[in-house]
Amino acid sequence: MQTPKTEPKKRRFKMPSAYTILFMIITLVAILTWIIPAGAYNTDKAGNIIAHTYKSVTANPQGIWDVFMSPVYGMIGNDHTEGAISISLFILVIGGFLGVVNKTKALDDGIGAVVRRYKGKEKRLIPILMILFALGGTTYGMAEETIAFYPLLIPVMIGVGFDSLTAVAIILVGSQIGVLASTVNPFATGVASQTLDLSMGQGIFPRLMLLVITLVVGIWYVYRYASKVEKDPSKSAVYEQRQEDLDRFSVSDADEAGTMTGRQKGVLALFGLTFLLMIIGLIPWSTINDKWTFFETATKWLAGIPVLGNILGSDMVPMGDWYFSEITMLFLLMSVVVMFVYKMKEADFINAFIGGMAEFLSVAIIVAVARGIQVVMNDGLITDTVLHWGEMGLKGLSESVFIIITYIFYIPMSFLIPSTSGLASATMGIIGPMGKFAGVDGSVVITAYQAASGWVNLITPTSGVVMGALAIAHINISVWWKWIAKLMIYLFIVSCVFLGILAIL
Repeated sequence: MQTPKTEPKKRRFKMPSAYTILFMIITLVAILTWIIPAGAYNTDKAGNIIAHTYKSVTANPQGIWDVFMSPVYGMIGNDHTEGAISISLFILVIGGFLGVVNKTKALDDGIGAVVRRYKGKEKRLIPILMILFALGGTTYGMAEETIAFYPLLIPVMIGVGFDSLTAVAIILVGSQIGVLASTVNPFATGVASQTLDLSMGQGIFPRLMLLVITLVVGIWYVYRYASKVEKDPSKSAVYEQRQEDLDRFSVSDADEAGTMTGRQKGVLALFGLTFLLMIIGLIPWSTINDKWTFFETATKWLAGIPVLGNILGSDMVPMGDWYFSEITMLFLLMSVVVMFVYKMKEADFINAFIGGMAEFLSVAIIVAVARGIQVVMNDGLITDTVLHWGEMGLKGLSESVFIIITYIFYIPMSFLIPSTSGLASATMGIIGPMGKFAGVDGSVVITAYQAASGWVNLITPTSGVVMGALAIAHINISVWWKWIAKLMIYLFIVSCVFLGILAIL
């Protein structure tokens, strides 16, 4: 008797990891150093390239040794490229800070408290929660952290007459619009700014405007849909599974959540204060107005007080002049403050801090690997050649056209390299200087990159956040794409118009 032949399972294509993609790009760039002519620009005392000074130089093609050394130099730096150690360390410390805060469950129970407070008025929760999630996205790139909120919010939204898609939209659209208009997001704004040697505070006010505009569009879109479903449940994009959702999710679970202790409220206050201090410290106040020297004066006064000045530290850097070293210190300090406020045991604090750092280790490493691309290009002496080609190609191109092309360029790049920090490290060293040739400020280029990355984060199937959220809600991604399509068009148009105007101001 013949046994039936079993057909071999077809292997589905699986997108390689960001690390593999970046190493492939590094290898490709190394090969290009054998093909692209070497060249260099003259630079001023500050190290900025001087346009129209390009000249050919002796080639320095990169080999296998250089390919595998590039991530090492990408982290520690060499004579031609600044290392990513400062931003990588900051990412690890902010991971530790978030690990300590999450240990207190202050963020989880804070959202639960808001839900509980507005019980019976759930439609008002839509703008409130979307604003909260957007604040998380714009300040620290809130993404994976949102996964914990879906099981809490989905039962509430279904129980009051909305649907599971409404809950997913509140969290996902809210947080990723925040990422789209990142103000001080260390994983996007921070990495990109450090690559261009800019302060994270530069360009913060236009990004706040973009955040308000895009968030208003997002809230209107979600609120309008929720209102339709509330009036007529058959208008739901997931109406076919409504009964299953009613059976699957229990509202009682959400009702039990939300009671906050006094210590947790204190942690939340410290959490908000930390990001507020970071923002204040990064904004270059004296460059905005020569008379805004309050922080310099206050710091000198404190440092000059006998004994107290020495206790506080004579080398204190005034707010407004902060950079990655100072904000890394801030998050380290506030982690310790949270420990004391919450009365956390020393062992629990260390475990939470180290655990939080561990969760962000891959992000910290990917920044160094991505910086390796710049290392190979700089050591291979082809960076200035590529910039020269860009300079020639940008002749006669208006600022608005350049920035819109940059925004469109970053959309497929965001699919190719899903990591925002990795994408910034890999590309900003080239695109930023090209912007200078076109007369576009580096902060505007950063805004374009962030807008494209956040836009893609709403729909990409390579994102664990998108796929995880839809899996929890039992929503097919094709349903999500169909529902969000119009919003994507609106956000695309708004971003292009905003960037086009910003580039010429």
